[in-house]
Amino acid sequence: MLARDAKLNAVTAARYLDLLEASFLIRRLPPFLKNRSLRLVKSPKLHFTDSGLAAQFAGITSLEPGRDDMLRGALFETHVAQNIAGLLEAHVPEPHMGYWHEQGRHEVDFVIEVGRKVFAIEVKAATRWSANNLSGLRAFLERTPACVAAVLAYNGKEAVDLGERLFAIPLGQLLT
Repeated sequence: MLARDAKLNAVTAARYLDLLEASFLIRRLPPFLKNRSLRLVKSPKLHFTDSGLAAQFAGITSLEPGRDDMLRGALFETHVAQNIAGLLEAHVPEPHMGYWHEQGRHEVDFVIEVGRKVFAIEVKAATRWSANNLSGLRAFLERTPACVAAVLAYNGKEAVDLGERLFAIPLGQLLT
């Protein structure tokens, strides 16, 4: 799909992506495929490794809370991806980070595997969250018995235990 959108053949697009990844400009996030779901998206998700560079390329100069910018959520997710990857690489032996997406239904931004334990993280740029923001995490917990915790990371100030291995945690607390 990326090759088609860029009007390139698939081989050329793959070589460009390999070069960007080898240059540490992008990171391919593989899909998490180890649960009981039938309609999983199986292609990797791409993230810039530097959210500041991604914002510069997109022409974004401000990400103030409450601002209705279409790219705000994507850039926030990129920022979280680079920070989680850095923490995992520094402190966890052999971590596996991916994402989970049931086609047309549910999505979890980050799935982290450490040994046999699985952690799910959904990212929201907003300072408030609602029950609708938890649907992907709840679906993931239901389909993934190995998941020990599912976290909604948001820009708020209060950590909340939502029961059944489900938490809403301010991003600042999650990344410290």
